[in-house]
Amino acid sequence: MNIDYNERIPNNVDLASDRRLLRALERWQPAYLKWWDDMGPVESQDMEVYLRTAISVEKDGWANFGHVRMPDYRWGIFLTPPEPDRKINFGAHKGEAAWQSVPGEYRSELRRLIVTQGDTEPASVEQQRTLGRSCPSLYDLRNLFQVNVEEGRHLWAMVYLLQAYFGRDGREEADEMLVRHAGDPDRPRILQAFNEKTDDWLSFFMFTFFQDRDGKYQLASLAESGFDPLSRTCRFMLTEEAHHMFVGESGIMRIVQRSAELMREHDTEDIRAFGGIDLDTIQKFMNFHYSVCLDLFGQERSTNAANYYSMGLKGRYQETRIDDDHVLETSVYQTPELVDGKVIMSETSALTAINERLRREYTVDSQRGVNRFNKVLQHFGIERELTLPHEAFNRAIGAFRGVEATPDGDIISSPRFHYHEPSGENGREAGTG
Repeated sequence: MNIDYNERIPNNVDLASDRRLLRALERWQPAYLKWWDDMGPVESQDMEVYLRTAISVEKDGWANFGHVRMPDYRWGIFLTPPEPDRKINFGAHKGEAAWQSVPGEYRSELRRLIVTQGDTEPASVEQQRTLGRSCPSLYDLRNLFQVNVEEGRHLWAMVYLLQAYFGRDGREEADEMLVRHAGDPDRPRILQAFNEKTDDWLSFFMFTFFQDRDGKYQLASLAESGFDPLSRTCRFMLTEEAHHMFVGESGIMRIVQRSAELMREHDTEDIRAFGGIDLDTIQKFMNFHYSVCLDLFGQERSTNAANYYSMGLKGRYQETRIDDDHVLETSVYQTPELVDGKVIMSETSALTAINERLRREYTVDSQRGVNRFNKVLQHFGIERELTLPHEAFNRAIGAFRGVEATPDGDIISSPRFHYHEPSGENGREAGTG
């Protein structure tokens, strides 16, 4: 289905047939454009950027390229085509028909999931708004702006769900999306990782490698939802999330390669004098971004996650490929905890360990990318490797909250921990450790 870009709000959800919803979204649109002007990429309003725009949800139409001023970019609302006779594949409602409207008994839980996911989309635009002033190349500038407009479109997708299915509450939540701002001391974004500074390009590449990878796993879990409109919009968002992760991985890869070249050329790890980023700095940024992303998955043992699963609202990553009963009432899973200064694994209900399972899959995926970075170092004869920090390092949520640990996982005393923090107002911003 092609999209009519003559419409004020391009879409494939038949907005024209619902005048109330159309008016609500048209009322929200000017506030969104003002937010983009105030909080989007700085000094970019008059730039003609070669951007990808979805013109349909089919494989040959989801990307159409052309030059456009970003304030004129046609953010649209797109859902993948409905799957005939789709069923709920997990939880207490397994085997029932997928919901086309919000189940009343789960209204507040479903709204919370949509709001939390939706809040991350404008947050990343705000975090990255000054990066255009220092871009390494026009190629990188174009990729930055592509990521920004797609995060804006993802916000539109979540706002559509709120306004279409949650009435006044949904409209109020949609308005709040534009009131909270990344790093605002009074009205911060919901999740802490989306309040951190991302004002340099190494941070941006780490963000799109790690935070957008978290987005992949969260969206994939929501794509399993028994609420069909949420599932369909998340499936389409995943096609764009893949490009964001490519930007991050390819950007880090270029930095690692240049660092390796300079290390071999000058026979030293101290390559800052030659315009390079040393491996210690790359490792610190990796430590920070990975650790704050682990917090995004929530508690290792979570009643909320168990409830979302049992309700049929949020599944596991690639739920239908998992070989179990998809109800999990009697299943168990191993989760970490700290006992007498040591990390041990203990058995718990697989239902309450939903977050931990997703976090581990994220870790395995992240490690695959780090392995590719290390192959570059090996190619240049450099024995050192980049590593993901231990799960206890720099955590603010879950079993390791407040634990002071090294990136290797050694539990250390408070004075020693703070001695190794980088100088500055906030060690977290520089990648503590």
